[in-house]
Amino acid sequence: MATGHAIITGGSSGIGLATAKLLATRGVSISLIARNVERLKEAQSAVAELAAAGARIGIFPCDVRDPEGLRIVVDECIAALGPPTWAIASAGIVRPGTFLGQSIAAHEEQLQTNYLGSLYFAKAVTPAMAEKRSGRLVFIASGAAFIGLFGYGSYGPSKFAVRALAETLRVELKAHGVGVSLVCPGDTDTPQYAEELLTRPKVTSKLADSGHILTAEAVAEKLVRAAESGRFLVTYGWQLQVLGRTHSLIAPLVRSYQDWLVSRFGGDA
Repeated sequence: MATGHAIITGGSSGIGLATAKLLATRGVSISLIARNVERLKEAQSAVAELAAAGARIGIFPCDVRDPEGLRIVVDECIAALGPPTWAIASAGIVRPGTFLGQSIAAHEEQLQTNYLGSLYFAKAVTPAMAEKRSGRLVFIASGAAFIGLFGYGSYGPSKFAVRALAETLRVELKAHGVGVSLVCPGDTDTPQYAEELLTRPKVTSKLADSGHILTAEAVAEKLVRAAESGRFLVTYGWQLQVLGRTHSLIAPLVRSYQDWLVSRFGGDA
């Protein structure tokens, strides 16, 4: 039975909660981070019901948009349950709409939550992982992280930024023993998806019609399996597999060259 400690933002629902449940069944202790205390308590109960003997489930209310608050909470997680073997940045929002129809505030809100929230979390959690020279850092992005899509002018850039951060940390943290995975699912049946459908433009919905609606559990299962195998890019369905591997054909060559440079000059050079 697996052991360890997973810190998960956005852990009270959706993909974050599904991943927490899966890891808890394997004996991994879980720290759930989210804003809503009542939802966190419900999630804690749901995860605890499935947890293997010895796994502990802690909840830590925090808004990922608050860098200092998140740093303090991550330190509390580590003090309570030990250094993380998993760090999963799952907190995210989507507010679809056309560029001309949306406010600057809609862009800022998604950048703050999706990108800066992921950045703040990674900054808070990676020192302990690097010190231990182990662990898996997982970013939940989106199929919208690869190409501009109608209706996602405010959402897509926030996920493009997450992908860029993950690409960089994959190279830098490898020298410190920390694996990085970028998870890019399509539409997933979560509370956030249900909320998105209320304002999603018709063209955006048509673009998504050909895609299969994933379950949060299916995303979590592949996420864990792929991260454990050391895979960086995790996609779902043939459309995203093709998109994820062809949006930048030279990316694998650039990654390999950077790995060579790091092996020659060191991870802090």
